[in-house]
Amino acid sequence: MDITRSTDLTGKLLIAMPEMGDPRFERSVVFLCAHSDEGAMGLIVNKPTEDVLLGDLLEQLEIPLGPEGRNIQVHYGGPVEHGRGFVLHSNDYQSDTATLKVDSRFGMTATVDILQALAEGAGPVQAIMALGYAGWGPNQLEEELQDNGWLVCDADPDLVFDEEDADKWTGALHLLGIDVLNLSAVQGHA
Repeated sequence: MDITRSTDLTGKLLIAMPEMGDPRFERSVVFLCAHSDEGAMGLIVNKPTEDVLLGDLLEQLEIPLGPEGRNIQVHYGGPVEHGRGFVLHSNDYQSDTATLKVDSRFGMTATVDILQALAEGAGPVQAIMALGYAGWGPNQLEEELQDNGWLVCDADPDLVFDEEDADKWTGALHLLGIDVLNLSAVQGHA
């Protein structure tokens, strides 16, 4: 598949190939929040942090976790800006200040108001909290795709939000009809 800059991958999933070579992305599934000629930004959706819950972050921000609040697992969103938080969520939530509407099913908010809403038990029905993000400069993602570093598939909200993190990589491959046992890291040319 020839991926060019004119192909907008916003709202798609990137599935790391087995021989990617970058351990930070090994068996990663990345939801692309934005993709343009200027580059791409996404969140890894299948790598939870060890023992960090939303309540831990709320405590640092002095936001009380209410009795109806959701103390969701925090994910490693990517290697860029580890101290910055992002919430990928269902499209039933719109921040008063800034929600990026990715498509008709997904939104992404990186402001404190969504954290307050989650702490109160409000906010979006489905959400993933991530620290950091994955970013690519102009043409960088396209080059990685051409070098067989990633597969691309449509994002399925059930896979992104409901699937167990450990099963998301194989689940994303199954969306493409690929069995992990048949997956080759070697790119062929006809």
